[in-house]
Amino acid sequence: MEQSTQAQTLESVWEVTLPTHEHYPMTRLKAVFTEPGARHRVVLVDTRKLLDCADRDTTDYVLPDVPYWHPGKIRGIREFLDPAQTRIPDMPYVTFDTRHRRNFLGLLGLAHEGVVSFRNGQHRARYLAYAGAKAFPVEVHETEAAALALYCGVNGKR
Repeated sequence: MEQSTQAQTLESVWEVTLPTHEHYPMTRLKAVFTEPGARHRVVLVDTRKLLDCADRDTTDYVLPDVPYWHPGKIRGIREFLDPAQTRIPDMPYVTFDTRHRRNFLGLLGLAHEGVVSFRNGQHRARYLAYAGAKAFPVEVHETEAAALALYCGVNGKR
């Protein structure tokens, strides 16, 4: 007998509150890597900490803040995240690493700082910040999850 793919999939949908958004008060995001053994984790990140780490990324394109986007792009992402849509958008997928932080003389010091690279969802993340989200979930490989939570998590100590 064939087993349903639906029965093997773990559903993971999160609601994100958007306190300053005039169009809708919340949106939903779903995890992508939900199959057993997928080796990915969902981490609830502090919006500002995550974007500060993402702004340090030198390997990928870093988007400007939402007010600098083309109006059509803003409308498109707003419609994409609208909870009235039947399709639930994927949560952002990131990678995380650390690097030595430069000191006041511009030299590499002993302290570390986090660096986030978006694999998917940079527009979503920046729009959620613009809409007032204090925190939202992201997916990351399990080997990077603890460090991401430490540097960018809502309960991170850094």
